[in-house]
Amino acid sequence: MAGRGRAWSIGAVALGLLAPLAGCGGHPPPDPARTEVQRVLDRRSAALLGHDERAYGATGTRTGYIRLRAVPLASFGYRVTAVRRTASGATADAYLSYRVTGYDRAPVDTRRTLTLGRTADGRWYVTADRPAREAGQQLWDQGTVTAVRGTHSLVLGTGAPAGLKPFARLADRAVPAVSGAWGTRWSRRVVVLVPASLEGMAALLGSPAADYRGIAAVTTGEAGGSGQAPADRVVVNPEAYSTLGDTGRQVVVTHETTHVATRADTTAATPLWLSEGYADWIGYLGTGRTAAEAAPELGRAVRDGEVPRALPADADFGFTSDPTKLARAYESGWLACRMIADRWGPARLGAFYRAVGAHPRRAGAVEDALGKVLGTTSGKFTAGWRDYVRTQLG
Repeated sequence: MAGRGRAWSIGAVALGLLAPLAGCGGHPPPDPARTEVQRVLDRRSAALLGHDERAYGATGTRTGYIRLRAVPLASFGYRVTAVRRTASGATADAYLSYRVTGYDRAPVDTRRTLTLGRTADGRWYVTADRPAREAGQQLWDQGTVTAVRGTHSLVLGTGAPAGLKPFARLADRAVPAVSGAWGTRWSRRVVVLVPASLEGMAALLGSPAADYRGIAAVTTGEAGGSGQAPADRVVVNPEAYSTLGDTGRQVVVTHETTHVATRADTTAATPLWLSEGYADWIGYLGTGRTAAEAAPELGRAVRDGEVPRALPADADFGFTSDPTKLARAYESGWLACRMIADRWGPARLGAFYRAVGAHPRRAGAVEDALGKVLGTTSGKFTAGWRDYVRTQLG
């Protein structure tokens, strides 16, 4: 259940390297094929946004239209960066930008590779549209997308609507629960992506499936919330998620929704024990789970006389870490946040989180916030947390 984000970046690709130089500036003349392909993709995008399947089909394969027609798109468009002629047509590199209506503040940007054919009279048409090398998949690359709208959520998946409705119900409960603890100064909406498999989840994230085995969901997003990135996405691992009970599923969705809410105040200064611990703290609110029930791995360590000496480092939260070590890291962060809420109050916990994130750098961020918000020192806090862990789990 991690909230680490991804960044989308835009670069430039050199064009026309084999074209002869022309003009005083020595620049190659524009490639007419690139201009023509751009026009085809512009018509294709306009047809998709206008729900005109016939016009979309006139530009090539209709697969994209069929797979995307359920997604509420506010914008969708390509920017061609290179066209390479082939024996049967051409291959084009392009940036795709799109926004989901009501959720994305800025476009999602992703790199695509398109294959094109050419008719006898010289017209270009699209035969395939796939992720560029090293670019993550989009959900529609995995099949026809189904959309389910909740009061506070949009759930997108490749399965039947009936299988997505439970996620909308969980998200609709999570949003007000998070607002009740964190406050309402966030979008109060969440997008949930439900691929068909662990491999599908990993493909969306552009990482090996082994990195997420046993992880029920992750949240993508931009730390610091500059407003120049699209909305966060909660991406579900259906295999790990299916092993959870009703309470566990709600905790997962509420945890990830907390990452969405706190994104603007989560920066490079925020340690993972705080961001993950706070998300778990809100996730477990109202569940009635005791410390022993919610922190079984750490509890076993404490009973064996292995009380942790320090709060977990960021490296302890790596998805590829030993599962027991990873569980203890999450449980340690949760108990630290739970201790703050118990001793200083929930409002002070939220203020502490914001103060840490507002620090200009990681060094000193926690220490300064401990002094200014909680009136304590790092040494006293760690000692108090160790005593709290021992008392709660011993």
